[in-house]
Amino acid sequence: MKTPYNKFLYFGFVVLGFYQAIINKDYMSAAASLGISMAFDPFNPEQKWKDRPIWQRAILIVQIAIVAALFGLGIGLNDKK
Repeated sequence: MKTPYNKFLYFGFVVLGFYQAIINKDYMSAAASLGISMAFDPFNPEQKWKDRPIWQRAILIVQIAIVAALFGLGIGLNDKK
């Protein structure tokens, strides 16, 4: 899916995710928004993973780690015992 709007949608969902995490403290919604942003690859989606530059792979891997951390934080903070 290569559209001229990919970068705008990607950055829009990233900004929304950070807004939800930092301002609203809604970590589950932030994880969802950042996870959805991964569907709109801002780089060349036709390029194979091993052919991408290291910095592009690092950005995407760090984003996945942030999504996992926010998901865990959302579950941990909502755990009522």
